[in-house]
Amino acid sequence: MDNDSAKDKKGWRTTLNKKVILAGLGLVVVIGVGAGAYLVKASENPAFCTTCHIMQPYYDSYHESTLLANKHAEADLVCHNCHESSIAIQAEEGIKFITGDYQVPLEKREFSQDFCLECHDDFETAIKTATNFTDSNPHDSHNGDLECYVCHSMHQPSEVLCSQCHIFDWIDELDDGWAKL
Repeated sequence: MDNDSAKDKKGWRTTLNKKVILAGLGLVVVIGVGAGAYLVKASENPAFCTTCHIMQPYYDSYHESTLLANKHAEADLVCHNCHESSIAIQAEEGIKFITGDYQVPLEKREFSQDFCLECHDDFETAIKTATNFTDSNPHDSHNGDLECYVCHSMHQPSEVLCSQCHIFDWIDELDDGWAKL
């Protein structure tokens, strides 16, 4: 009987150890999912981006500047309206930040005209009113159809491509969100 009693104790300990291990793993999963959900929700706030110090200039241009990023902020848009990232991409970016595997400044994103027109859908009206200059229209370029990012920048001053060759009086009248060459 002593042998059976020893087996019962060993079996009980094995069962208890498995339950403790499973409960511990369950707790880790619950904490991990909760932390992940918190980070996803927190990342919806533009200030969250500044937890990575390399993002501070981008946040500053969003939060308080004369740049297009701030104009988007004033229209109640947040970073994720344009910078849609999956959780996998966000995790990859976090790992790159932790390991230092990134370049400064960050590579400029070049959003296609189609992407911009998802929100700026009345393009024809917008370009006629925004560029109602008597001597030229930068949106009616002899360079053909250009992507918006050629001139428009979010986090740095925008640049009038035309000014590389032409001198127009209206360029000096642009707000401080535009580079004056």
